[in-house]
Amino acid sequence: MKEILREIGMIARALDSISNIEFKEFNLTKGQYLYLVRICENPGIIQEKVAEMIKVDRTTAARAIKKLENQGFIVKKNDEHNKKIKKLHPTDKGEGVYTFLKKEGEYTDKVALSGLSSEEIEAMLQLLHKVRKNIEVDWEYVKKGNKREY
Repeated sequence: MKEILREIGMIARALDSISNIEFKEFNLTKGQYLYLVRICENPGIIQEKVAEMIKVDRTTAARAIKKLENQGFIVKKNDEHNKKIKKLHPTDKGEGVYTFLKKEGEYTDKVALSGLSSEEIEAMLQLLHKVRKNIEVDWEYVKKGNKREY
């Protein structure tokens, strides 16, 4: 059973490594591209939601988002109704890079899923959703400072 999560980990690390190398020309490193993609796909999203989507803590998300803002990929705008809420929006620069990131994602999907039937792809997606949902329970629990019982 442990082989499944090892395989998923190896795939994730390989893809992350490829992305960090290929996105270096945009000065996107250490997974920053994940944040930019989520913000471009959800303009006006708040920082906490981005952190939740990517499954990182708020401090990690805040650092990455600040870097994206400093690099001119995104801007923070005040909410119309609550000035304490900052909504994240891509800049033209961010949108331009997102176009490239989207093409890269489509290419990676094509390569990663080559040789699989549409039924196999759908089955894998459903199974991975279940695995993620299982893990999210522990992620939420540990995120709140709790320890899991082994």
